[in-house]
Amino acid sequence: MFRPIFYRFSELLRSPPLMASSALACNLGYSALTHRRSHALKSSHSNVLGTLSPCSPSRSHLSCRSSSRFSSSSNFLLKHLADTFSSKPHARSSRISADSGAAVSASGKQSEPWHGAALKPLAASIATGVLLWLIPAPSGVSRNAWQLLAIFLATIVGIITQPLPLGAVALMGLGACVLTKTLTFAAAFSAFGDPIPWLIAIAFFFSRGFIKTGLGNRVAYQFVSLFGSSSLGLGYSLVFSEALLAPAIPSVSARAGGIFLPLVKSLCVACGSNTGDGTESRLGSWLMLTCFQTSVISSSMFLTAMAANPLSANLTYNTIKQSIGWTDWAVAALVPGLVSLVVVPLLLYFVYPPTVKSSPDAPKLARDKLEKMGPMTKNEIIMALTLLVTVGLWIFGGVLNVDAVTAAILGLTILLITGVVTWKECLAEAVAWDTLTWFAALIAMAGYLNNYGLISWFSQAVVKFVGGLGLSWQLSFGILVLLYFYSHYFFASGAAHIGAMFTAFLSVASALGTPPLFAAMVLSFLSNIMGGLTHYGIGSAPIFYGANYVSLAKWWGYGFLISIVNIIIWLGVGGFWWKTIGLW
Repeated sequence: MFRPIFYRFSELLRSPPLMASSALACNLGYSALTHRRSHALKSSHSNVLGTLSPCSPSRSHLSCRSSSRFSSSSNFLLKHLADTFSSKPHARSSRISADSGAAVSASGKQSEPWHGAALKPLAASIATGVLLWLIPAPSGVSRNAWQLLAIFLATIVGIITQPLPLGAVALMGLGACVLTKTLTFAAAFSAFGDPIPWLIAIAFFFSRGFIKTGLGNRVAYQFVSLFGSSSLGLGYSLVFSEALLAPAIPSVSARAGGIFLPLVKSLCVACGSNTGDGTESRLGSWLMLTCFQTSVISSSMFLTAMAANPLSANLTYNTIKQSIGWTDWAVAALVPGLVSLVVVPLLLYFVYPPTVKSSPDAPKLARDKLEKMGPMTKNEIIMALTLLVTVGLWIFGGVLNVDAVTAAILGLTILLITGVVTWKECLAEAVAWDTLTWFAALIAMAGYLNNYGLISWFSQAVVKFVGGLGLSWQLSFGILVLLYFYSHYFFASGAAHIGAMFTAFLSVASALGTPPLFAAMVLSFLSNIMGGLTHYGIGSAPIFYGANYVSLAKWWGYGFLISIVNIIIWLGVGGFWWKTIGLW
């Protein structure tokens, strides 16, 4: 009777997992041997020590560890004793074999987790390009243009599904262009010498200084302390402080996640509105939705308020040979933007109201925060003065013959010399370099699609269809705007949407008689506002939605409602304003 037991012990001690680490087996117990990854083994070790140890917190660490080892080892041996007495020989053998295979690969090495690209999205991207590549080019389209379109759309699918970071996807697209001889190396990488991608990258470095010095928080707290005594006043104070910071922080994700979401959440908690306990509607639901919907509006008001805005400006120049300057953008967006910032919070206040109408604790909380921050630091003062100089040059640069990128470089130089921002921090600003890469890639490919004549071919085809309806250019443009806007349900990135559709829709609108610069600006503004449709359509969406104050159904429902209101404001009020300033 005891010989099988003795044989079983010796067999266990010779098994690969125990030979590899007998001490680890004593600590982990039987269940850990079936886990394949080394980092998971460490986690299981910790869990066993925590759950099996009978020691009280007052007992020493050593005695607890010893006790847990004894307990886990006993469980391990009892389990296999039970297998010995109750299982058939071939079952016992298969159990040992399975355990060994789970912990160690056939070569004796532990399996490593996959750190590469997400394979399904990568396959979808490649398949898109290959399928389009194999389809014969339509009449009137050169083979070179069709091949570039295949690579371009494959890149867009990659940017939407993101098997890798955006910059890596875009770089792969450029590599495919060069590899297939669709573009020369100089042509594929020509946009890296374009000033627009560098403008937005430098603006990211500015945002680092804004967040690092605490100047952004100080501005927000000042607004809340002055206007935050009622729920509506609190909402407006956050809305306009965010709009004030928008031209200096080009990432809506950075503004939302780095500055405003922590502030909004702390204000909600201070007013007794938490997630998961039924108090979301007291203040948090309305405030989160309001701050999100207005973040897309403020992003549309300035050229440097959202990362993809310079892409729209660049594609406008490539398509109609007319430039949109920083001042041009700000003046055109000023009136409809301000109207939207006033109307949207008020509308949500009536259709999705907070149950708490006053927030007396909010100003006090803001004043406490300001008191803890103390007077403005030297770095905050430098940051504020630098911002004034840079924005001043953006506004009056045309008169002084200083372009936007030169003004941005001058501002960054001041921050670097004074140490407010270090070059090491600039190098660590991964989003800035990633944005620079995919911006330049999309600009290059979209530009050469236009040079190869594909955009003009597409425009003529659409013009022939829409023009056959016999509509005025105003109605025709209205149809194009709605198609462009609501197709954003299929995009998880404003930049991807702009890169895929902006040039084509601008070309069609111009061919149908719409004033080209007017069409370009309207499409540029709406390229931001359409991000409010879903919980994934723009960088601030998953940040605010992830706070869990608003259900998905309400997020989409109110997103659609606000989209209608914004379109009416921007095409209605904005249309009159643009007529006044001579845009059409």
